[in-house]
Amino acid sequence: MKNHDNEFMREAIRLSVENIGNNGGPFGAVIVKDNAIIARGTNRVTSSIDPTAHAEIVAIREAATKLNNFDLSGCAIYTSCEPCPMCLSAIYWARIDRVFYGNTKDDAKKIGFDDSFIYDEIKLPIEKRTITTTQLLRDEAIEGFRKWEELEDKTEY
Repeated sequence: MKNHDNEFMREAIRLSVENIGNNGGPFGAVIVKDNAIIARGTNRVTSSIDPTAHAEIVAIREAATKLNNFDLSGCAIYTSCEPCPMCLSAIYWARIDRVFYGNTKDDAKKIGFDDSFIYDEIKLPIEKRTITTTQLLRDEAIEGFRKWEELEDKTEY
């Protein structure tokens, strides 16, 4: 079987370049399963007014819908840029097997897409983070976890 990694990456790059003319950021991604593209995504943050609409997230949503499954094991993602912390987390949650990327996070930083502050924030104790974070009503909130733990026919994820 021929290795199509470069072909899939070129499609992610093509999407990133094309998206600039569509009121979107310069990011594209494709998800591949069984050597075929099953989903495409471009950065739609500004066009959809959704701060989570990064190319990887858009592609993950499309792939999950197409496969009717939140578990994307057996898939690979090809993205025009190294995934940001949110997208990387989504890739892990989706159980995607492999990540291929073109540009680095440092390349993105040079053109104004700087996620380094998020990496820095994650390392800090909650009380030292920029966004004030306060725990409330844990004794009440834990009830949902108790019910989940007792549920016998739950769908694990």
